[in-house]
Amino acid sequence: MSAPLTGIRVLDLSRGPVGGVATMILADFGADVTKLEPPGGDPFVTLAAAPMWLRGKRRRELDLKSDAGVTDLHALVSDADVVVTSYRPGVAAHLGADADTLRALNPALVYCAITGFGPRGPYSGYKGYEGVVAALSGRMMSFEGQPERPGPAYAAVQVAGHTVAQAAVHGMIAALLLRRRTGQGDVVETSLLQGMIPYDLAGLYTQQLMRNFPDHFPADANLALNRQPTLQYQPVRTRDGGWIQLGNLLEHLFHAFLGAADLSEIYADPRFTNAPQLTLEDREALREIILTRMQERTLAEWMETFIADGNVAAEPFATPEAGLSHPQLVHNGDVVTAIHPTLGPVTQLGPLARLHATPGVAAPFVPGAAPAAGSERSAASGEPAPRYPLEGVTVLELATIIAAPLGCVLLADLGARVIKVETLEGDGYRTMGQGAGAIKTNTGKESICINLRTAAGQEIVRRLAARADILVHNYRSGTPERLGIGFDDLHQLNPRLVYVNAVGYGVDGPYARRPSTHPVAGAATGGALWQAGAGTPPDGPLTLDEVREAGRRLTRANEVNPDPNSASVYATAALLGLYARETQGIGQRVDSNMFIANAYANSDDFLSYAGKPPRPPVDPEIYGLSALYRLYETAEGWVFLACVTDREWDALLQATGDERLATDPAFATRAQRQAHDAMLAAVLISVFRARTAAAWEAELAAVDVACVQAARSTPGVFWDQDAHVRANGFVVEASHPRWGTLRRHGPVVSLRGLPPRMGGASVAGDSTDAILRELGYDAAEVAALHTAGVVRQATAEES
Repeated sequence: MSAPLTGIRVLDLSRGPVGGVATMILADFGADVTKLEPPGGDPFVTLAAAPMWLRGKRRRELDLKSDAGVTDLHALVSDADVVVTSYRPGVAAHLGADADTLRALNPALVYCAITGFGPRGPYSGYKGYEGVVAALSGRMMSFEGQPERPGPAYAAVQVAGHTVAQAAVHGMIAALLLRRRTGQGDVVETSLLQGMIPYDLAGLYTQQLMRNFPDHFPADANLALNRQPTLQYQPVRTRDGGWIQLGNLLEHLFHAFLGAADLSEIYADPRFTNAPQLTLEDREALREIILTRMQERTLAEWMETFIADGNVAAEPFATPEAGLSHPQLVHNGDVVTAIHPTLGPVTQLGPLARLHATPGVAAPFVPGAAPAAGSERSAASGEPAPRYPLEGVTVLELATIIAAPLGCVLLADLGARVIKVETLEGDGYRTMGQGAGAIKTNTGKESICINLRTAAGQEIVRRLAARADILVHNYRSGTPERLGIGFDDLHQLNPRLVYVNAVGYGVDGPYARRPSTHPVAGAATGGALWQAGAGTPPDGPLTLDEVREAGRRLTRANEVNPDPNSASVYATAALLGLYARETQGIGQRVDSNMFIANAYANSDDFLSYAGKPPRPPVDPEIYGLSALYRLYETAEGWVFLACVTDREWDALLQATGDERLATDPAFATRAQRQAHDAMLAAVLISVFRARTAAAWEAELAAVDVACVQAARSTPGVFWDQDAHVRANGFVVEASHPRWGTLRRHGPVVSLRGLPPRMGGASVAGDSTDAILRELGYDAAEVAALHTAGVVRQATAEES
């Protein structure tokens, strides 16, 4: 068997790491990729991670501002399967590289357009730097309170770029699957702004629910900016000054932690009988006990204890460089070393998923000079065109909380039918907080509640699996086998099933049976420390109050992004398996995990080689990375400035008219500006205080410098109210069984030829009886299953 995308020929016209990672993934799984660059090359190849995302690609310069270059492109397109671009709207047409022009030459072409803000609306012409998108969409306001100052804080981890790289792959695979049915290509569209959609888990719904049902949804007091973490997610300091992130969300894991920490005696104290569900006063008392105990042993001693216990979710806070040697990532093959022709050994990310029958490999740095012969393109099947890209695909979800369920939402949005199997009580995430986040993770699904501890319940799942195309679960290793629904069991029943292990660490290996939750993956792969900023956590002796405050800041830094980071990778893994099945006729086991997913989210630094530039630090007050890529307070409000190129610097000088910037030799060249960064920041602080944020955005947009308001709204308010969102259809109306019509986020990626499937939310067990009837159970059998406590149908009150 060959890699899934063998025979697919890709022309990569994109610039930088977003399209670069997307086409790297295609190359890792067999596609033949040629990167077409402007004269002088892609300006972003100087980035530290460029050697990795350039792997597996031939590079060729092509001047699309010349007739000869356009002619060459059009000749190449005639035999291509996929073209990937990252132009701002309108630029591709000017260069003769737009979708309409290229698809007229090759109607079977899949054209993927990655933009900053989408094809239309007031921000469509803005430059798509990640920081600009994060600021404008309110993401930086979600970090307010992380530093000890008012206002937004820089969002360090490049989550939009990560999600969009994955979303582009989702869209391209969906379009290639569609082409096998219709013979026609399509236009795949995504944007960095859409890449922010998975990270607003509850904000959009919370805004509407507070407005429509104020008695049921009062303002959430738990959103205080200086709030302490939950005890389950407490960062703790060890005797040798190390820091460990705890992640024991579920109560049985929290109790396991207390046992491993030799703190079980706390249950004898009546204050802590119901731990971790405690009053504020008792919670703080227990926090002090935990923080004190954890400083009695070294980091290595505690980790040895937790790993041996096997039921404690905990990982040290680490950098990406340390993450490269994580025992589980190494065991999985998620980290590989290859020889670069000029850099020597490069330790880097491996393929993002392990497909056991059709594996990918980290493509070599120097592929052959000649492209692969021929193209995968095959005759259309003659089937009628579907309504949605993945119409006809059934996904069986056995997963809880956020990461894997949100990954299945991404598949549902592309048109797959998703059947969610829940316990009789339902997914525990439905009752966490005010429940708004669970609306998002359950949109577009049908739910069946089953007691999988019963033989009859396991038989229902087997019947579902016999009809499914994809199964996604997030059980710890060994659990599916104990339930009789492991890969070997179900593969015999349905050899075409794509069986996705969307797990914490891996299916086998040293940590495979350990629990994992989002903060431990965020801590171990480097994102949390980067977001924390220089000086956090502090070194040296600390008082308990200082430990508590450092833990608070680390918690705010290690926010919810690791779960959505994982969701997009799980969806990629499932689609790669589905494409392999459609082209090679086999189902297979597909393994992916939270740690490789979050390593990909930190791919800008998740590699190592001699002379690699260090990851730029975030300053202690979390303004940004440099004087020309950071937040500034204005006369009214805040802006985020991204002034990266010499051309942008010249335009900034023209717009500000500031003589100090124009005449000081310390700022005359890019190298001088970098050498005098603190001095430049001090000047710009005074410059930006002269006008309002709105005025700066308007004035600098007029000269094509990216500078946007950063404190207008939180993400929920942005998605709820912004005119640009409405202009692009990034929010659409859908139904909720209990709360009526609510606007939900639109798709992260779409195909121009087919609409997304924007389903409404489900409640636990809303489709139980209907699904049982579909499986062939008659009325008496369904009633017997209810009586025996095997299944549960949602009541009218729940709906």
